[in-house]
Amino acid sequence: MPHLALRGGEPVLKKQLPPVITIGQEEKDAAMRVLDRGVLSDFVGARIDKFLGGVEVKRLEEAMCAFFGVRHAVSTNSATTALHAALVALEIGPGDEVIVTPYTMSATVAAILMNGAIPVFADIDERTFCIDPWSIRQCISDRTKAIMVVNLFGGVADFEAIREIAREENLKIIEDNAQSPLARYRGKLAGNLGDVGVFSFNVHKIMQCGEGGVLVTDNQEYAFRAQLARNHGEVYVDQSPELANTVILGSNYRMSEIHAAIAYEQLQKLELFTKKKLELIDHLSRGLKGIPGLVLPYVPSDVEHVFYVYPMRILESFGIKRDVFVDAMAAEGFPMSKGYTKPFYLMPILQNRRVFNTTHFPFEGSHYNKKITYLKGLCPVAERMYESEFTFTMICQYPRTIADVDLFVTAVHKILEYKNEL
Repeated sequence: MPHLALRGGEPVLKKQLPPVITIGQEEKDAAMRVLDRGVLSDFVGARIDKFLGGVEVKRLEEAMCAFFGVRHAVSTNSATTALHAALVALEIGPGDEVIVTPYTMSATVAAILMNGAIPVFADIDERTFCIDPWSIRQCISDRTKAIMVVNLFGGVADFEAIREIAREENLKIIEDNAQSPLARYRGKLAGNLGDVGVFSFNVHKIMQCGEGGVLVTDNQEYAFRAQLARNHGEVYVDQSPELANTVILGSNYRMSEIHAAIAYEQLQKLELFTKKKLELIDHLSRGLKGIPGLVLPYVPSDVEHVFYVYPMRILESFGIKRDVFVDAMAAEGFPMSKGYTKPFYLMPILQNRRVFNTTHFPFEGSHYNKKITYLKGLCPVAERMYESEFTFTMICQYPRTIADVDLFVTAVHKILEYKNEL
């Protein structure tokens, strides 16, 4: 009889793990407080006090400033729109290039394209999976305006090297910190390491309110432009003679009062969520330590990692190909990732260079006289991670338990013991 579930044997996990739910009574009370007040959103797209939103939105923004040690916070209805607002804040648009990792959720790069700018892809560090400073240097041109850094999987990029490049080349840094709230770099909280940072309150993130994001910055002008981008700023400008020369096209990126109230309560729990998760992470690392060909997470000495996911690499010496191993783990009851995301430049939107209807804007036109291509092989490390090496598990999500982690470890060792069945 086969032992592995993939071949018809009994799985390690007899029933599905329960869903991860971090919403408690505090969030329910916060939502009811808003409902009882009867004002679900308190924004008005005009130059009046309500241009900046209602009491719950302002409370969340003040709390984000205090918690992360920043001067300004601008809440939005998603981290995606916050990233776009960050580009607007830095006045990046058609003809400008933004250096970015290809190994990231699509929103990071989509925000660049939404503002008519050109994404230029730097490769990643195979140890941290974050953007590689050496590769950034190779991407700089006279069109480069900013570097968009993604702190991936709960870690933090090499900001000392990146900031040195930015200073030398007079570039801005946008920090996508959606996956790494409470991570630290040299003692400083991530999200406040560049010119503008972005946090996510998406349902899949460590702290969540369903959908939501927050842009943070120490620069008052950047914060103001982000507020204009969030709330029909062209109307505000029209009502402000002193801003007659301000170029802005806003949208509706506003966070509702209910989302803000829930997000505030989740922020209060961030330290608890992180502490509990790190306890499980430590237990998992001990259980997987010493397996040949299984590369466990690398954490630089100057980084405090918060493990949005538990990232691993499968090398040839592991004895099982990554995709086969992932299929076997899924059969045992523990789904894992086959490579995270496809490098963005390999997606049809960039392979065809079609973003806006049938035009080739922003890649062609009088605003941009260069020829840019997105060929396979552009970022070999990112491609290798996606195609054959990288995988992750979310087994350590709070409020999962040590017992759940032990079952995951049991499944790994079971597959290795009976790998001849594969």
